[in-house]
Amino acid sequence: MATIIKVQSLNPICEQFNIRQSKALAGVFVLLLFIFISLKIQAQETRVWSLEDCINYALEYNIDIKKQSLNIDYQGEILLQSKLGMLPNLNGYASHGYNWGQTIDPFTNQFATDRVRSNNLHISADVNLFNGLQQLNTIKRNMLNLKAAQYDVNSYKDEIAISVATVYLQTLFYIEYVEIGKNQLQITNQQVERTGKLVAAGTLARGDLLTIEAQQASEELSLVESENNLTLSYLTLSQLLELSTPKGFVIEKPELGLIDDPEKLLDPEQIFAFAVEIRPEIKSAQIKVESSEKYLNIARGSLYPRLSFNGSWGSGYSGANKDTSYNTKPFGDQLSDNNNRTIGLNLNIPIFNGWRSRSSIAQAKIGIADANLDLQLQKNTLYKVIQQAYNDAEAALNKHKAALKKVNATQEAFKYAEQKFNVGLINSVEYNDAKKEHNNALSELIQAKYDYVFRITVIDFYLGKPLTLKR
Repeated sequence: MATIIKVQSLNPICEQFNIRQSKALAGVFVLLLFIFISLKIQAQETRVWSLEDCINYALEYNIDIKKQSLNIDYQGEILLQSKLGMLPNLNGYASHGYNWGQTIDPFTNQFATDRVRSNNLHISADVNLFNGLQQLNTIKRNMLNLKAAQYDVNSYKDEIAISVATVYLQTLFYIEYVEIGKNQLQITNQQVERTGKLVAAGTLARGDLLTIEAQQASEELSLVESENNLTLSYLTLSQLLELSTPKGFVIEKPELGLIDDPEKLLDPEQIFAFAVEIRPEIKSAQIKVESSEKYLNIARGSLYPRLSFNGSWGSGYSGANKDTSYNTKPFGDQLSDNNNRTIGLNLNIPIFNGWRSRSSIAQAKIGIADANLDLQLQKNTLYKVIQQAYNDAEAALNKHKAALKKVNATQEAFKYAEQKFNVGLINSVEYNDAKKEHNNALSELIQAKYDYVFRITVIDFYLGKPLTLKR
């Protein structure tokens, strides 16, 4: 019985233990599930964007591009309307009314004094047979305007793509600059610790420690400024992409290849000869010249006679229209009796219209001259941009080579100065001068590198190649 009593007394405890264990396991499961979901959401939010990703996203969601694209729809509607304008005009008219008092019935030509109901039905159509080819030239001009609008949107997309590439490379520059700043600060921190020990040992004066600590504070400030510039650059890039927030926005850091031989680059004339055939801003300007020429044809068309054809059908009903029995004629009989059809040709010969036609022709000729000047201006601008990018690329490449030599030289000089400083052969001022020279050389190196990469990317862009940093 005692054994039975013990078993009975332990059962509630075991049940409570199992319940608590189940609750604990359930809690652990919920916690793990929450952690898993959080990590998944974080992984989704933190996306690494390549340059191609940024450009494609900006082209799809940029609001300014969407606004520019509306002009394509607008020009398309204008083109459609001009095509439909070649069709005949068809108009219908119907009326239903009552008259009280004396009036002349339009169908009987007799006076009516009683209340009279009247109905009128009329359909007319007309079509232009010839108007100096103005309608046909208008359609051709509107087709050109539509093409120009499409090229304008492509040109604007290219501007956005170049802007994205510029800020993307700027962001890469600040990422690398921050990394260099952290490395240099780490070296300085180690030197501060080492100098403190030497001062404590009596090997160096306390003034050397204070100088190194001042350099440490200066580098910390410089690092903070670099990190702020990086944050601002990320913000600018995210705004170009129309992202709601730069949080979780990380860009890819590709290996940037440099062309060591500048002879591999095409000269500016070769680049321009290729670019002028494919650039959308040039295509748009050329089409606008053609459009202005079509406008001149339209203006000249106003000097020609206009020939049109028209036709109409009409009938009506009058309550005053009586038969021989003085009964009002039925509605259907009156429509048949009052039936009226007309057809005709109209010729309109312009003789004098206040010199408006001649003035329109003169204005159209001025528009052609203006469009040609715009085309030449676009070509000149394109050549200047290519020429500048080529010269800047050459200069940046030469600067990169010189900066690389300077980095190697100042690195060795800094190592030597560090060794001499640690044994007390030079003071902290000389040590800091060597470190600053090395820092400046590193800064010049990455500036030259990213400047060259940007210029060569612009040149490739004008050669019709996609914007990319993968070479």
